[in-house]
Amino acid sequence: MSPIVTSRRGLGVAVVEGRIYAIGGSNSNSRYLGTNEMYDPATDTWTTKASMPTPRRDFAIAVYKNKIYCISGESGYDSEGLGGIYSQVNEVYDPATDTWETKASIPTPRYGMCSNVVYGKIYVIGGGLHSAYPINTCCGLNEVYDPETDTWTKKTPLPISVLYAASAAVEGIIYVLGGQGGIFMGGWHDYNMVYDVKNDSWSMAAPIPIGCERAAAGATTGIYAPKRIYVFGGFTEASCTPQNLTQVYDPENNVWSSGTEMPTPQAWFDVAVSNDELYAISGANDKYTPTGYSSSASPPLSPLPSQEPTSLIEPFTIALVAVVSGAAVVVGAVLLLYRRSRCKTIQQKYIDG
Repeated sequence: MSPIVTSRRGLGVAVVEGRIYAIGGSNSNSRYLGTNEMYDPATDTWTTKASMPTPRRDFAIAVYKNKIYCISGESGYDSEGLGGIYSQVNEVYDPATDTWETKASIPTPRYGMCSNVVYGKIYVIGGGLHSAYPINTCCGLNEVYDPETDTWTKKTPLPISVLYAASAAVEGIIYVLGGQGGIFMGGWHDYNMVYDVKNDSWSMAAPIPIGCERAAAGATTGIYAPKRIYVFGGFTEASCTPQNLTQVYDPENNVWSSGTEMPTPQAWFDVAVSNDELYAISGANDKYTPTGYSSSASPPLSPLPSQEPTSLIEPFTIALVAVVSGAAVVVGAVLLLYRRSRCKTIQQKYIDG
């Protein structure tokens, strides 16, 4: 589709009344942007809107009652080399008036977190915290914002702390997929952590086939296409460059399948869902039409058996117990750290433009 006017990474995208808003991020000219550009899928055109007051990247974004909430994120950088500085700000954009207002700040500022709206509340989960050592540790926080009362509460945290995970919500359930984790912030994980909002409880589901971080996800509703979660792109353990993966999850049957590969490999981007078609937006603007899609306003028929996802995950796990010498452990750790360090260097070159 028509490319975004201001190419950037670490942005947030949101849909209001069928139009897509691409907000904030960073590019080779600026570490932090407040740029707000609107895309109209009906005309395949972009329009510049009022900028976000606090330029930032890697923030949480969510829509409630046709207003876009942009929460926390990286807004500065520590000159002493201790990583990013994260804003507590909660700024809300009203597309109807093209104006911004400020709401109650998030209790714990951070970046790279997941955000979903379920039953009228915004759930901001995981992300990275500012710290001296280890630098920018990831967290499992689950902080919930109520737009009606302009207040925050804390809920049950993630079972495993992650940063830069993909996420989507289906029928009151939030799925947190992949992400970074661990003290060295270098794991490309295959987690599928499932949060039941009503019960405030977590469980684990079938892991994503290819672990990834800085991927993006969106969910179809079942109106125009079958209910699925689509996880696109990201970085993986096998490659330090953006990928063109399309990994498809069926939450009802707890199985994964593969979709058509992305035409433009992307990482550190965001996905918008409009009428059950998905738009992967960063530098490119690629539209994905799911299998079983129908433009009819009535719910589509169930996909044919040949269209049903084929499980890529066996319904059991394999336990592996290895006994190694102390010297082998040291050598393995050194090789792992070297690998992650090299990947991080390559990724940083990509991130810095």
